[in-house]
Amino acid sequence: MAGPHALSGRCHCGDIAVSVQLSGAAERYSPRACDCDFCRLHGASYLSDPKGQLRFTVQPGAALNRYRQGAEEADMLLCGRCGVLMGACYERDDKCYGVVNTAILPPVFAAPQPVSPKRLSADEKTRRWMLLWFPDVVIER
Repeated sequence: MAGPHALSGRCHCGDIAVSVQLSGAAERYSPRACDCDFCRLHGASYLSDPKGQLRFTVQPGAALNRYRQGAEEADMLLCGRCGVLMGACYERDDKCYGVVNTAILPPVFAAPQPVSPKRLSADEKTRRWMLLWFPDVVIER
């Protein structure tokens, strides 16, 4: 992915890379800091753009682990070697929606805004994800 609003990052060991194409300048985005225990323990804040693109590239022989917690609707994506939380994805109707953890991207964003998805029902969460998250996320192996 290349373009005026392209960003890239990697996990600590380099086994998993991420490419992001935003529809606007990165400085205009405010990541969301989820208040659930899992995200707080990882110090994660998430970026998404329903008009953008997101691709995770897993190196040969590397593992991208998936972990479901909370409502168990979305998969948290973690490097199988170094344990870095890369993002999350939600699959529905042969489509993959996703977010990326801004900790693996260059520090160019506005301050994270707190959000509390744990107060939402499972249906409210999935509707929100389909509206706000990157659509058609690619996980390349």
